[in-house]
Amino acid sequence: MIEFKNVSKKYKDKVALSNCSLQIPKGQIIGLFGANGAGKTTFMKCMMGYLNFDGEITLDGEKIDGSNISKLSFATGDHSFFPTITANDHKWFYKMQFPLFNEKRYEALMEFFELPTNKKISEFSLGQQNQFEVVLAISQGAEYIIMDEPFAGNDVFNREDFYEVLISVVDKDETVIISTHLIEEIADYIDRAILIRKSEIIDDLSVKEIEESGKTLVEIVKERYDYRADRINRAIDEMK
Repeated sequence: MIEFKNVSKKYKDKVALSNCSLQIPKGQIIGLFGANGAGKTTFMKCMMGYLNFDGEITLDGEKIDGSNISKLSFATGDHSFFPTITANDHKWFYKMQFPLFNEKRYEALMEFFELPTNKKISEFSLGQQNQFEVVLAISQGAEYIIMDEPFAGNDVFNREDFYEVLISVVDKDETVIISTHLIEEIADYIDRAILIRKSEIIDDLSVKEIEESGKTLVEIVKERYDYRADRINRAIDEMK
């Protein structure tokens, strides 16, 4: 289990996370939702130990450091691969670095995305680079797979197919945390929704709680974010 205890993060005078506490057990697919600048990426980078922060984040009761960081993988739009070597070279590097690297899963995902194995990653399109980042994260052998806007640059058909594949390949003891703006697309594939607004966790809902509310996840998000349905018409009227 990953546990956040009163986690806060500031960038100079800007508060990025404010007193966040929650538990993330194994075996869930979690959607992390929030507007731009809400704190989603900071939340993930603190979890990975990329940023200093106040509070405590533990993995199975231990601080996350070099001794257990391999239990987490991270697919980020910043890209963490080596652009001048091929996908095949990455596979061999990951096999050396991560004893639990799942080569069978890697090969299947490379075929699914139709990614070239002997081409330099710098020669991939942006969409292909994002796909490859996801392939590496899912194949690493980590217990917690963290993905920050992993589907940028991919068409809707690729994304929908990938959700189905993700559900099929992830083991019952693996947890996937996906930060995305594509709420409607992912709503049917997650077990839990965490909502962040202005640096704070404002809701943490299970699928059962969403169903019992009688509302869709999109309706709940709009309500919690005080979405004004008339804002478009008002903006148009002001421009006339």
